[in-house]
Amino acid sequence: MSLGRKIRHLQRYRDIAKAFARNGLGFLVKELGLPDLLTGTRISLNERREARSRSIGERIRTFLEELGPTFVKIGQIASTRPDLLPAHIIDELVKLQDRVPPFPFEQVREVLESEFGEPFEKLFAEFLETPIAAASIGQVHLARLHTGEPVAVKIQRPNIRSIIETDLEILDDLARLAEHRLDWAAKYQVRDMVYELSQSLRAELDYTNEGRSAQRMAKPFERDSDVHIPAIYWDYSSRNVLTMEYLEGVKPTETERLQELGYDPKKLSETIARIVFQQIFVEGFFHADPHPGNIIVLPGGVIGLIDFGMVGRLTPMMKYHFGSLVIALRRNSTDGVIKAIEGIGIIPDDVDMDSLRADVDELREKYYDVPLSRVKLGESVNDLLAVAYEHRVRIPADLTLLGKALLTLEGVVTSLDPTFSVISIAEPFGRKLFAERFSPRNMADSVWHQVSEAASLLTETPMKLRELLAMMKKGRLRFEISIAELDTLMRKMDRISNQLSFSIVLLAFSIIMVGLIIGSSLGRQSTFLWNFPVIEIGFCVAALMFLWLLLSIFRSGRF
Repeated sequence: MSLGRKIRHLQRYRDIAKAFARNGLGFLVKELGLPDLLTGTRISLNERREARSRSIGERIRTFLEELGPTFVKIGQIASTRPDLLPAHIIDELVKLQDRVPPFPFEQVREVLESEFGEPFEKLFAEFLETPIAAASIGQVHLARLHTGEPVAVKIQRPNIRSIIETDLEILDDLARLAEHRLDWAAKYQVRDMVYELSQSLRAELDYTNEGRSAQRMAKPFERDSDVHIPAIYWDYSSRNVLTMEYLEGVKPTETERLQELGYDPKKLSETIARIVFQQIFVEGFFHADPHPGNIIVLPGGVIGLIDFGMVGRLTPMMKYHFGSLVIALRRNSTDGVIKAIEGIGIIPDDVDMDSLRADVDELREKYYDVPLSRVKLGESVNDLLAVAYEHRVRIPADLTLLGKALLTLEGVVTSLDPTFSVISIAEPFGRKLFAERFSPRNMADSVWHQVSEAASLLTETPMKLRELLAMMKKGRLRFEISIAELDTLMRKMDRISNQLSFSIVLLAFSIIMVGLIIGSSLGRQSTFLWNFPVIEIGFCVAALMFLWLLLSIFRSGRF
């Protein structure tokens, strides 16, 4: 951590240190070697007792809320990562709320005129000054374009980007320091965790990402009359402003209102689930936060989706393994679940596979013989991610977003129809994906890919060999070997070297004996040595040495 950066952000460091202390986490400041930041900070006895009476999860949540937008958003993103954090902390992070008042309309006007270089009146025919929603990063206003279309305009808070960047820089410094000083921080790779969460937050700061996501989400459903995704008006959008079609309808949680309008709850549940699983299994690009505020029932029972700030992406291989996971969970197959985990995540070399299998067995028992209508796919996937956390299995961030999306989806559809089973809709998609993987066309594509890779490797081999030889000539070739069971290997190497040495001694002894035999046959002059049975004795010694060497080899089991 450079001195210049410390000085530049010293006040913010002190704010963070005080927030730690006020929420019963002051010991972390001392463990990080930054007690000077708490100089002059006084925490009353009642405050200390109150903080200690709360759980660790509650302390972390109030700590994040106290520090404002950056930390709240980081906490909200972290709440989607059960592979990074234990369940009791996740349960608290999901309660995080943006308690930020809207910024004044005068600043809204300034932002819009600055972004588009036009007087405010030329941009919109009507504009509602009071926002319909306000959050830590931005707020949303209703407006009407001069061409008559009603729109929702999302506007980023002035200077929020620089505030967030400062906080993220400090978080990275603290994570680096934690890994250097705290064993648990190094074990769980806290700095990598902070980096992943920071990248997600930075992506949300650029509203053009959300606009492109909405367009990509809409394309596969252009001919589907059951779903509508709002259009983006790019002439009135930028990094800090997003203008989209305004959708007006009923939230899926307003069940009484939906019944009054004559909508069938079961059909709405099926439509919402089908749309989400179409995104997951077919497109590999899905809405990662389908909560009731982001789903609207439009006239005619059409489902409208809004707010694409958080989306997930699945590669074809991830889709395949997730489909396998759905089928394995449905069939209560431990081996199938283990194989899916191996395909999805990165299992540490030192993982206890017996323990992992036992935990998966325990999870399987939880859902054993449970009727299909009562199986909650989102809950089961998140239970599996919790097992991954316990065994330090690194799961791709997009797959953890998928777990969050499924859990949220199930909450929405069961509020419409408590008897509805999400897994009954998911399983056919999983089977179809599984079957497609082994279709003749996909098999042929896979074989062709492997052949192309092999051909590429063969053509590159001569060049790579020349490069290797050039490095060897210059003495720049270095080898680095990392072996988990080094002690065991060294003992084996010692044994092998001893046996090799013994073999060399036996060979040398044999050569000497052969020399003596030849000398005795050719020599005519006797010496003192010939008065003893040297050859007979030497033969016996050599035979014993040879038998001992054979016995050692057989005992090692490596003949």
